Amino acid sequence: MSGRFHILTGRHYGDRVAHGSCRSVVGYAIEQGYFGSVRLDGLRAALITSWPGAIHEGNGTMQVIIDERADERQRDALLKILTGAETDDMATIWWVFSAMCPNKLEPLFLPIEIDIDVEARRGHIRVPGVIETVGEPIRNPVTGAEHRARIEMPDGVEFRIAEAGSGTTRATGQIPLPNLENTHAQFAHIHFSNKGVVD
Repeated sequence: MSGRFHILTGRHYGDRVAHGSCRSVVGYAIEQGYFGSVRLDGLRAALITSWPGAIHEGNGTMQVIIDERADERQRDALLKILTGAETDDMATIWWVFSAMCPNKLEPLFLPIEIDIDVEARRGHIRVPGVIETVGEPIRNPVTGAEHRARIEMPDGVEFRIAEAGSGTTRATGQIPLPNLENTHAQFAHIHFSNKGVVD
C-alpha cells in the first residue's frame, strides 16, 4: 500500500468537562495510490468517527464512506486501508482509529465531493445527505485577518506537517455530528505506506 493524499480534517476534540466527547470527519482526495496491483488514483474517501470520551479510552463508532466510482477491488482496498487492516500496528491514524472504534458501521458507497487547497487552508467535503464540512483559515478575532499556523509532527501517525484552520461540520447520517462550528480543522499533503507516514 502506498499513496499520496490531500486531506481535510474537521475535528472537535472534547474534554470531559466542556464537551465529554471526541468527534471527527476526515476527507481524502487521492492523487496517486495503489494497494498491491489495485490503482486508486483520483478516488475519494471519507471517515466519520465519534467517541463518548477521549479517543484513547475507546468504545468509539466509525463509518467509512468510499467513492461510488470505485470498482469492487478498489472498494475492498480502500476499506482495508481506512480501517488499518493492512498496516503495521500503531503505524497509521487509521489503525489507531480502528482499534479505538469497536463499533464499525457498514461502509457507504456514495458520491463524494472534495476540494482541498492545502496552502490556502481552504476546502470542503460534501457527501449529500451525510456530511457537509467547510474549512477555512483561522482569523484574527479583531481584524479578521487570516492567520497561518502549522502543526509539525516528525514522528506522527497522520502527517508530518499540517496547516491549521477552522472548520464547520454537519453530519446527519448514522453518526450525527451537530454543532461543530468553528472547531479545529487541518489540511495536509500526506504520503502513506503500510509502515506509516513516508514523508
